[in-house]
Amino acid sequence: MSLEKVQSDFYDSTSLISPILETIESAKIQANRNQDRIKLIAVSKNVESNKILDVIKSGHRDFGENRVQETLSKWPDICKKHPDIKLHLIGPLQTNKVRDAVSIFNTIHSLDRRKLAEVLAKEFDRTGNRLECFVQVNIGEESQKTGISPNQTNEFVKFCINEHKIPVIGLMCIPPADKDPGPYFAFLFEIAKKNKLAELSMGMSRDYQTAISFGATQVRVGSAIFVSRNK
Repeated sequence: MSLEKVQSDFYDSTSLISPILETIESAKIQANRNQDRIKLIAVSKNVESNKILDVIKSGHRDFGENRVQETLSKWPDICKKHPDIKLHLIGPLQTNKVRDAVSIFNTIHSLDRRKLAEVLAKEFDRTGNRLECFVQVNIGEESQKTGISPNQTNEFVKFCINEHKIPVIGLMCIPPADKDPGPYFAFLFEIAKKNKLAELSMGMSRDYQTAISFGATQVRVGSAIFVSRNK
């Protein structure tokens, strides 16, 4: 029996994704959001293709990647067999990778500066492929993280939508790892509300339940899905 087959058998598709979906439903009930649809993005960065295929077998179709080159190396063949897959770029995007990103992704969660908006707009115009985008907000104003500062977000959203016709659908953030994420999620919710943006991409493996309680519409979960059960 091949190593790939052994690994595939170990990662049962149902046991990988079902607990997360059940937790999302429980968090919705606790937050009185029973009627809301919350999208689970399975973050598959650094995950082997066979493990991704196990999650696809469960019926899941939304996946997140951090790097354009990694995505191009493993997803085209998978997408040919499963054309309904939706890929989300959740990591930083360099302007020299925009053409490749637009060719493979369906949604960009990391629009964070004017130069990137300008290059994206040109590529959208060139291809006619206008990807939905989230503006990434550096909600904790941390020097080591990318993202537009909270006090510049309103102006930047208007710049993207009005000047470049970029389909900005919401905001994205990663709160400081060493602090209670709740206030930061609440802050992002208020910024989105001011800008009349309906989508909030916030919450990862460690805090997605909290994010749901503060209005998240898309959560990005990786390790809670893909990390081996015996670790």
